[in-house]
Amino acid sequence: MSLFHGEHRVKDRIIPITERRLRPLDGWPLDGGLPKRRGGGSAALPAPWRLMAAAAACLAVLLAASPAPASEKEAGAGLDPGPFLAGVDVSHLALFEKRGKIYKDQGQARDALEILTSRGVNAVRLRIWTGTSEEAAKDPYNRGNTLEYTIPLAQRVKKARLHFLLDFHYSDSWADPGTQKKPEAWKDLPFDALQQRMFEYNRDVIAALKRAGAMPDAVQVGNEITPGMLWPDGRVGGPSDTPQQWARLGDLLKAAIRGIREAAGGQPPKIMIHIDRGGNWGVTQWFFDHLRDQKVEYDILGESYYPFWHGTLEDLRTCLTNAAARYGKEVVVVETAFPWEEPGGKPVAGIEPGPEGQCRFVEALGRIVKEVPGGKGRGIYWWAAEFVPSDGLNLAGFERRSFFDRDGNALPVIEAFGKLARGR
Repeated sequence: MSLFHGEHRVKDRIIPITERRLRPLDGWPLDGGLPKRRGGGSAALPAPWRLMAAAAACLAVLLAASPAPASEKEAGAGLDPGPFLAGVDVSHLALFEKRGKIYKDQGQARDALEILTSRGVNAVRLRIWTGTSEEAAKDPYNRGNTLEYTIPLAQRVKKARLHFLLDFHYSDSWADPGTQKKPEAWKDLPFDALQQRMFEYNRDVIAALKRAGAMPDAVQVGNEITPGMLWPDGRVGGPSDTPQQWARLGDLLKAAIRGIREAAGGQPPKIMIHIDRGGNWGVTQWFFDHLRDQKVEYDILGESYYPFWHGTLEDLRTCLTNAAARYGKEVVVVETAFPWEEPGGKPVAGIEPGPEGQCRFVEALGRIVKEVPGGKGRGIYWWAAEFVPSDGLNLAGFERRSFFDRDGNALPVIEAFGKLARGR
């Protein structure tokens, strides 16, 4: 998830693709901003009759806009998720369960992954941090996604036959455009040793998951790395927008990818590079042109797109269309969300917040990604789909943007989202 958003927006729907080198745009906040993960609030749950009405409205949206049903294989499982990934980031699922949160399907307690897969969701994304078990025990929300925590959750994902995307942060806690802090244990390594550590760390994590029967289908090498990663060594943009810094970022990414491929063996996972500029083609081109110059090999171009931070849906269409054409890669909206409840109730991307609004947003977003030329639009992942209010946790308002209401009841958006996976 992104901590920052820029004010610059690409106005034209399609920008001519040229070989012109782009630099960071004026006003793009690589070096500052306000945290979004820490702040948040709560509001009252809509009355039951309102939720039921929203479900009926969502059904009407789906019937009007959805394609013909696909086979059970397409809807069902991650080893072969079909042509489109309808994915969720549920990295804190085990944490919420440990805190006693119960997920419900039509009022009945049920495993959250079962609820999601029963509606057609076919992919899961899990993040991983570098911190220690001791740190995780002290602060499980901000430190808890260690390898030890992730392995059993990844095993559940694979057992459910879901496509598994692993999200490396290369930090002891959250990494995003506001902070790409090097792990504490790595902070004094000279650059050559840091490269070697990147190779070994990625190799060892993938090897551990493979031994556990939880081999990822795809791996994200860094999280929202628009300003680079492992600061200051791999920082780019602003004063760090220099050939030397881009070369260092390229070296770190290539070391990570080598480690992943060595551990994976004959069937390596696809590699994703992820930035946070889904509505900004100019910055996307600037970043991935530089990455191309560094000859970094990857398979999927991932973008964050939150409609309340990252521009209009047409800005997103411009960016994805141009990116697929220029780089020839599959494109994925790897983080997104929309409120089922919002204080003030102002429209987001022209859509009223609410359970019905979530469905309408999913339908509009899915149409844009699926219409990327050449079938390059690979999928969408919903961030914090598992979030529900929990005492002592500040969820930055994402408990109002999840797939479950504050009592853990499944919202209609899950059906709308899962339907994306069941055909073009």
